[in-house]
Amino acid sequence: MQLPKFPARLRPHRPAPWLAAGLALAVAWALGASCLIVFHDDVLAGFVARQAALRDAYEARIGELQDRLDRDRSDRAGSEAGLADRVAAALERQAELERRTAALADLERQALPDPSTTGALPGRPGAAPGTSYDDLFLRPTEGAAPAPRSARDPLPRRGAREAETGLIRLEARLDGLQAAQGERLAGLAARAGDAVRRLRGLIGRTGLDPDRLDPDRTGAAAPAAGLGGPFVPLDGRALDGTGFAEGLALARRALDDGERLRRLAATLPLARPIRGGATVSSPFGTRLDPFTRGLALHTGLDLKAEYGEPARATAPGRVIAAEAAGGYGNMVEIDHGHGVTTRFGHLARIAVRPGQRVAAGDAVGAVGSTGRSTGAHLHYETRIDGEPVDPQRFLEAGATVAAAGLGAD
Repeated sequence: MQLPKFPARLRPHRPAPWLAAGLALAVAWALGASCLIVFHDDVLAGFVARQAALRDAYEARIGELQDRLDRDRSDRAGSEAGLADRVAAALERQAELERRTAALADLERQALPDPSTTGALPGRPGAAPGTSYDDLFLRPTEGAAPAPRSARDPLPRRGAREAETGLIRLEARLDGLQAAQGERLAGLAARAGDAVRRLRGLIGRTGLDPDRLDPDRTGAAAPAAGLGGPFVPLDGRALDGTGFAEGLALARRALDDGERLRRLAATLPLARPIRGGATVSSPFGTRLDPFTRGLALHTGLDLKAEYGEPARATAPGRVIAAEAAGGYGNMVEIDHGHGVTTRFGHLARIAVRPGQRVAAGDAVGAVGSTGRSTGAHLHYETRIDGEPVDPQRFLEAGATVAAAGLGAD
């Protein structure tokens, strides 16, 4: 079917596309302009607020970073100052330990021989093997130079870690050295005190009072004050500066007491009057008299010996008698001081004169059988304040002193 045709002037008009687009753009612009005019202040205020917030956050971040940087600088300065203080303290401590070394060496010279090594700083080249003095000085790689310098000078940053490590090692070595010195001092004091106790005990065994014989000992003439308390061993490793000085003074006092007692013991008749192992044929005390066969007091020892064998002084002293003396026959008497005297009887001949000074071991005469005697032997007496005592006490004490090496040098 065919549609009807209309005239061209009666057909519908279609708008151009560009006209529609322009109209839409104009409408959009009009709406945007209207919104901008209406909401202009709110948009601008929001924008400004956002910018202000960003600026404040930025400034806060900058301030935080600056504070952190300042703290880091302060911590670094404090760390360097602390390290410098530790270096100064280590050097001062090392000097103190070296002073202790000299004090311990002085004690070692006074002390009895001991095979163990000292806990002090050993000597420089040529000394016994072990830790050397040089090992205890800070090396440059350990944070300090051996040359004098201010402990407050800043340490090189490049070697700060090496300095810290080296200082830790040095402090550990100084700790070990201090402990060894404390233990050595405690050992010296203990041995010195033990020697004093043994010497006093040995002197007491002879029947003599050590305090009476040692007038230089402080307070010897006064009654001893009461002392006591539980025994708590001292840990020498814990001795600090004051404790070490006090321990040193006590050890030196004990060594001085021991030296005085050894010198005192050297003046006592502890040696044997006959060389070798002379046999006792008649002891001190009650016996049957060889002539009357009745009970009698034997005031000395009879020692078997060959005729003419030397009789020797048993301690240094002064001859106060050298003569024929009744039942003693030819007799020599020696004064050793402290009220102690010795007598040598039945001598074949006398080799000294009154007033003569003799040393221990000097011959005072020859063994014989003069006086009231049945045969060649030596009658040997020890007297304290004129009263006879058993000489065997002195001889046994002398043997103990010799065996223990407690005699004077």
